Amino acid sequence: MLSVIVPCMNEEKAIPLFYLAVSEIEKELSEELEYVFVDDGSTDLTLDQIKELAQEDGRVHYASFSRNFGKEAALLAGLEMARGDFVVTMDVDLQDPPALLPEMLDTVKGGKGYDCVATRRTTRQGEPVVRSFLARCFYKIINKMSETEIVDGARDYRLMTRQMADAVIRDREYNRFSKGLYAWVGFRTKWIDYENIERSAGETKWSIGKLFLYAVDGILAYSTLPLSLSSVIGILMCGASFLALCFIVLRAMLFGDPVAGWPSMVSVVIFIGGIVLFSLGIIGLYLGKIYLETKKRPIYIIREQG
Repeated sequence: MLSVIVPCMNEEKAIPLFYLAVSEIEKELSEELEYVFVDDGSTDLTLDQIKELAQEDGRVHYASFSRNFGKEAALLAGLEMARGDFVVTMDVDLQDPPALLPEMLDTVKGGKGYDCVATRRTTRQGEPVVRSFLARCFYKIINKMSETEIVDGARDYRLMTRQMADAVIRDREYNRFSKGLYAWVGFRTKWIDYENIERSAGETKWSIGKLFLYAVDGILAYSTLPLSLSSVIGILMCGASFLALCFIVLRAMLFGDPVAGWPSMVSVVIFIGGIVLFSLGIIGLYLGKIYLETKKRPIYIIREQG
């Protein structure tokens, strides 16, 4: 069985289109299908659309969260609900083309030793220029800071064996970053490239602000370099301050001190204060993540399931 895991958040218009698109390629698949929709606290008719599909097709299962817990929680819930020997995670907006499913499944079952087939976009056509630029910068930064490689353009669209899916489920961290988690658990992965596809319906739920916070989560989850960086900056600033002090003393001894130096002193104090606050901010971010992990709250809460 192949379990198709679909997180949804206010996607009432996209769900029928997605189900129809996947149904059209079913005959090309060598496995029986199971649909697992996860309603991530939608406020529109998303849940009603899913229930309607469940009544028409007994292979459709669903879970509805008590509130919005985020896509990462929805992906985990779908993996835990899935019963298939193979699982695939897909976006409901059809930016993840269902036509690739037969090739992905055949690759994993082809005896070549692959445990996972993942997808990445070769272009970002149709996206805002600023968003595309920031996304590329994020991948460059995180791959320089982390030992876990995050592939540029990687999508959440990937097909896994049961073994790999179970490995992902066993990671119970509260602050989840799936793109890094998939790489961290290992397993042999084949990548498939495709050009960007625009949404079939609805609007994206990822604003630049949300993407920035998601990027910060990814960096904090898979790199401790910011902590080391703050220490290095502190050492460099101490050295710079010592050299500046030596310069001021020598200048006063040789030429006197006709100018009080108030502007320069204030500038130095503000600059060093900014560095201190920057370093404390980095430490605070890590402490905040540790605080959330130690509370052991559930990653999601299901209000309704079928």
